[in-house]
Amino acid sequence: MYEEYKLLLKTRLDEYRFYHSLCVADEAKRLAEKYGYDVDRAYLAGLLHDITKNSDEQEHLQIFSQFGIILNDIEKNAKKLWHAMSGAAYVKHVLKIEDDEIISAIRYHTTAKANMTLLEKIIYLADFTSIDRDYSDVEVIREYVNDSLEKAFVYALQYSICDLVNNKKCVHLDTLAAFNQAVSTGGK
Repeated sequence: MYEEYKLLLKTRLDEYRFYHSLCVADEAKRLAEKYGYDVDRAYLAGLLHDITKNSDEQEHLQIFSQFGIILNDIEKNAKKLWHAMSGAAYVKHVLKIEDDEIISAIRYHTTAKANMTLLEKIIYLADFTSIDRDYSDVEVIREYVNDSLEKAFVYALQYSICDLVNNKKCVHLDTLAAFNQAVSTGGK
């Protein structure tokens, strides 16, 4: 099953993004094993999370139109988020994957949201901590993710929010909701 998707990804992604997708899938599998989740579902979600990342603007807009996705004001001006929305729709409608949790994990791997499932958190954090990542604080988040999924989740959200604010970019309301819920429920 995975080989078929890997071949598809090779046609849709550049070399870097293909490698990144493999790394996220491996990290998602590792985190699933560590935190007691289905490793096959985690691996598949990690593998497919960036399936439309290299799509051009026209393909994203076509997917949005075809599958009834309406962007809010923040999303209209944050094209970096588009691949999560179009990717989830592509996986559901084109690849015909019917696992709603996998689709949701792909949809929210960039912004997060309140009430995330274990798989959604695993994919969000696997994208942050995969072996190919080298941003500042990646080692801190990797250490946290090995200690506590919740602690890593809060730190990753905080890191994202601070990075967006420091670069004078909008913070998606889903990200703020995820952070507020995580800290209010003791994920500090």
